[in-house]
Amino acid sequence: MASPHIGFDNQQAYSSLMRGLQELDLRGNSTPGSLYLIGDHAFPLAMNAQGKVLMAASLFGRGRMVVLGHESYLTSFPALVENALTWLRGDGSENPLVGIHQSCKPVADNLSHSVFQAQVVGGFLQDLGVGVYVVDAYSMAPDVKALLEFVKAGGGLLIAGQAWHWAGQHPKENTLMAFPGNQVTSVAGIYFSEHRSEAGCLSIFPPIPCGWNPDPINFADDLAFLLEGVSGFRLKKECSEIQVHGLLAFPIFPFLVGAYYGRGRVLCVTHEALFWQQELVPLWHNALRWLDQGRKGVVGVLPSLTDLPSLYGPSGLSCRNTDFTDDLSVFVSTVYCDEKAQEMQDFVMEGGGLLIGGHAWFWCSCNPELNPLTDFAGNRILSKMGLNVLGSRVPKEFYAAPDPVKASVDQYHFQHMVSRFSRHLLSGETLTAKEEGFMPRLRQDCATYLLMEANESASYTQVMSDLTAIVEKAGIPQVSLNCPVSNEKDRLLLTIGTELYQCLDPDTLLPYLIKDIPSMPVVEHQLKIDANTAGEREWISTGVYVTPVMKTYISLPAQIVNKGWMVQIGCQTDNLDHLKELRRAPCVHKTFSITKPMMQVWNLWGGLLYLVAPPDTQVEGLKVTVERAVLSPYFKSGVTTPAEWALMRQSPAPWAELEFENIIFTVPSDAIRHLERPEEVAALWDKIMRGVADLAAVNHKFPRKERFVADVQISAGWMHAGYPIMMCSSVAPQMVNPEASGRTDLWAFIHELGHNQQRDCWEFRPNTSECTNNLWSVYVNEEVLGTKRAEAHPQLEPKTRLSRIEEYVKGGRNLGSWNTWVALETYLQLQEAFGWAAFKKVFAAYHDMSNVPRENKGKMNLYTKTFSVAVEHNLCAFFKAWGWPIEGATEEKLSRLPAWTNHPMARYQ
Repeated sequence: MASPHIGFDNQQAYSSLMRGLQELDLRGNSTPGSLYLIGDHAFPLAMNAQGKVLMAASLFGRGRMVVLGHESYLTSFPALVENALTWLRGDGSENPLVGIHQSCKPVADNLSHSVFQAQVVGGFLQDLGVGVYVVDAYSMAPDVKALLEFVKAGGGLLIAGQAWHWAGQHPKENTLMAFPGNQVTSVAGIYFSEHRSEAGCLSIFPPIPCGWNPDPINFADDLAFLLEGVSGFRLKKECSEIQVHGLLAFPIFPFLVGAYYGRGRVLCVTHEALFWQQELVPLWHNALRWLDQGRKGVVGVLPSLTDLPSLYGPSGLSCRNTDFTDDLSVFVSTVYCDEKAQEMQDFVMEGGGLLIGGHAWFWCSCNPELNPLTDFAGNRILSKMGLNVLGSRVPKEFYAAPDPVKASVDQYHFQHMVSRFSRHLLSGETLTAKEEGFMPRLRQDCATYLLMEANESASYTQVMSDLTAIVEKAGIPQVSLNCPVSNEKDRLLLTIGTELYQCLDPDTLLPYLIKDIPSMPVVEHQLKIDANTAGEREWISTGVYVTPVMKTYISLPAQIVNKGWMVQIGCQTDNLDHLKELRRAPCVHKTFSITKPMMQVWNLWGGLLYLVAPPDTQVEGLKVTVERAVLSPYFKSGVTTPAEWALMRQSPAPWAELEFENIIFTVPSDAIRHLERPEEVAALWDKIMRGVADLAAVNHKFPRKERFVADVQISAGWMHAGYPIMMCSSVAPQMVNPEASGRTDLWAFIHELGHNQQRDCWEFRPNTSECTNNLWSVYVNEEVLGTKRAEAHPQLEPKTRLSRIEEYVKGGRNLGSWNTWVALETYLQLQEAFGWAAFKKVFAAYHDMSNVPRENKGKMNLYTKTFSVAVEHNLCAFFKAWGWPIEGATEEKLSRLPAWTNHPMARYQ
């Protein structure tokens, strides 16, 4: 069911409500209470100097609410009340009848000369015929259900009061749930808090007030209830991380959170298998009672979650398998289907309980091009409730139950920290040591939160407004190789600026973000694209660069619209967020899904422009036009002529690409400005890549060309494998040096190419992760470049190799020490005895294998059998001499082959 308020403009509503008001003088004897706001439509009307919301408005169903933080405001501000009554009766309605509870009779006196007709009543009745009802926050107990139905159907409610005095008289009550006013206003995402606030004289400005600084909320009682009888347990499942961004959401464990939403409650656990974990059954019993709120109603359990009703029976509640219906008290579900997302949200908002479980990491791995915050089913249910299930994972370890009191006092609130950081920068407020410690988490949460793209949500736009004010005040550090960033405040500013730029009109923030924007000549660029992808997505170079200031349109063929294609700006795809010091922003590339034939694209950091083809795609000769871009040096073997290259290598873009038969290099343009004969570089790397293919026993024509991309800083080491292979810019020149043939400084490049050839079926991770890839380094150096292994790398000098073997034997042949160079000795001994042809036969045999064991022991026995068959010798004794766990069944199966008795390890027996 779609929301009846799609397209609602809260700024327009605010303007109507505050029309003609210049200030609100709240000074006097009335001490207001602050309000909590959550949800899509709740927005502040008045906020004091400390950032506490004192008046707010919102929507519920087809109706509207205005909430004032003290009942005296109903008579102190007659102009505001008249504005509120006009807005509350709805667009186009001219119903003049206003019902006024007898406790608010002075309001009726103030309306005697207005267009409204006041009717003072002792309580709310559906047949009053009023368009708006006015009541204080203490006088509605008998009328809650009728009032909710009235507003949901399109009525307006003006309600005023404060809860701090009530909370003092009811110290054991839950103010959020039990305070009379909250039983009505909470469904609109507005709550009277237990905190009193300073008043003052508030100036009224055209924009909705921002800089909200909500009071912390104490969830100690909730935690104590939920954790009763739970001391802790060991997590054995791959649970997703979960972001707690809602003001009324609170963490319990890193994979379990709770939240209030309207009159109801929700608990989310990030793997549904934990519903059955025996150590957690007491927790689930507590959870169902917490969600039920004492109603002793029926718990419905999704039919696919079999056996849970019997497991949860001892909770004292009636549990049964059933599809979702709104007459349940609690519903237990998973995050994998959002078919009834709106109904479930309404169910909780109006008082129901939701226990929901599931992870997002598998979905994210299968849908890397989608946004989990907007596209994952579970988040379409949970985001509005203040929770987001993420693709990252929680460590599998023991988790002790937190102390409820300490956890509540020490807990982190995303919206509270956004406000505190904003006020720290804008007003000079000092952050506490604890708040300083929250900076890394706030940085991560800001990036994640903005991915929600919930521009229709007042809560989201409030956070966006705060973050925008931060950037406009402080800008972002101009990070570079010579101006690194390491402190948490600068890192946070860098993240906020980058992520906001992706969400807002780029022109709005650009002056605050990049101070030195290069001026380069632009051209219209046309190209034809071909793609013939196998099982992996592939980048298609366009030969043009987009500057940081540039927004450009791309005209795209209809054949690739809404077919999984993307536009990408930027080739440096490493995320550096985990590094302590940054020499560039953590993420400097941006992708756009191709959803229409004409698209505008941009990237804060600029970058080379690519089309990204999805797997299993075949197209040829499709025309693409880039409206404005900067030409980059781009050479393609067999296409670019020497004369064209002489001009092309002087193209102004800072990044260049060389595309050869099976490999593409993306390097700083300075590295190729003086490269006169790129065909010589091509000849060298074509030979190297054919050598890589030869050893892997695959076709010389790679299904997807390898890519090397240079960067000022990468996520690990100074080079690492992947697509693309990342390398530090400082090593790029030697890669495109045509005289490098036969030199040992190509070892590392081939090492990374070897990583991309490793296959899990014959890998024994972690032992061989940095070992078997070096087979390609040795092979290419010897067979392609003519460099002997002893000269190719210092670790392969004979004396070094011999001492390494002897030390391993003396250490007891422990497989824990069999890794990297030690493990490589095993393979080199095999090669030196049986030649490279044996490895090619082994790799070829694995191409056709299925049902390969997953654990190392099984894989090692399979490898022993496969290699023995390839060389027609029983190699069991050799591998056992290296400490491999060779099984009797393997020895029996290979007993028919002649034993390799004079193997190199025999001398150590």
